[in-house]
Amino acid sequence: MLNTLFLNPFLFLVWAAALLTAITIHEFAHAWMANRLGDPTPKLQGRLTLNPLAHLDPIGTLMLLLVRFGWGKPVQFDPYNLKNPKKDSAIISLAGPGANILLAILLSIILRIFLISSILTPFIVFNVALAIFNLIPIHPLDGGKILVGLLPEKDAYEVNKFLDRFGIILLFLLIFPFAGSSPVSTIISPIINFILNLLLPGNNII
Repeated sequence: MLNTLFLNPFLFLVWAAALLTAITIHEFAHAWMANRLGDPTPKLQGRLTLNPLAHLDPIGTLMLLLVRFGWGKPVQFDPYNLKNPKKDSAIISLAGPGANILLAILLSIILRIFLISSILTPFIVFNVALAIFNLIPIHPLDGGKILVGLLPEKDAYEVNKFLDRFGIILLFLLIFPFAGSSPVSTIISPIINFILNLLLPGNNII
């Protein structure tokens, strides 16, 4: 993406806008769901907003710019404010990727019905990529909390303990490129392309 900055500044601005939109919707959805389930922490921290500046994480944003996989600033919530901490934590975590997929579907419908320019394509791509990447079941990604929320209590405790300890190491191993390609790209690119081919027929983008 960065190589388009000098080759095509307009295209770079479109991709940058798509990136900001995907991150903002993702993190706002986390904050909104946490607030709805009884925890005011994100609202008190200023995260219940569609202002992109409230949701950007420097490293996660850089990763998205470089390899189109990344994350925003994590939304913090207090499980003790939730009626069912394990289940509700999973729902809050799922809200982010879910919002990205819903937005991508909505934009795809608009693109098809109104025959709008392919300027919408980057918005669809980033929302799908961000959603699928964050569904990888390791901490600190959303998929880790979703996995823990789906497991029986005893198994959930053990898995959560393991992911708290080794999740970030596993994540770095997944995103570190080997022989020109990262393991995470090899794993999730076919999934992303499958979804994009449903939303944008004839495209093989990732």
